[in-house]
Amino acid sequence: MLKLNELKAPRGASKKRKRIGRGPGSGHGKTSTKGHKGAKARSGYSDKVGFEGGQMPLQRRIPKRGFTNIFKKHFQIVNLISLEKCGSAEVINPLILKNCGLIKDPQGPVKILGEGKLKSAVTVQAQAFSKSAQEKITKAGGKFEVIK
Repeated sequence: MLKLNELKAPRGASKKRKRIGRGPGSGHGKTSTKGHKGAKARSGYSDKVGFEGGQMPLQRRIPKRGFTNIFKKHFQIVNLISLEKCGSAEVINPLILKNCGLIKDPQGPVKILGEGKLKSAVTVQAQAFSKSAQEKITKAGGKFEVIK
């Protein structure tokens, strides 16, 4: 029967670590596998991200184009066809959309788009609506309310 204290790694599975800087007899003395001089041979050296040995780094060589608008609003998109998942709710707001699994964050801005048709007259509350969504909601006899 095999005992835990008799377990042993198979032959060749474990290897002794290379001990460097322990004199010439070890075969890894003197420069300790670091070569001669230069930054990489010094203690405390860390390779900087994007450093190319003094050559102009790629992120500085290529031209810069465009810009990112830091004030852009990132809406959570919900289509009219998806509102059917909310069942027979008379008022559909971000909290109900979260419970139906249509959005992730009820505090984040929600935009209703006009993909699909609305079958029942409901009041939809959201931060933004597309024109087609507004038309289809009113055509179905419902109301849309813009909330802040």
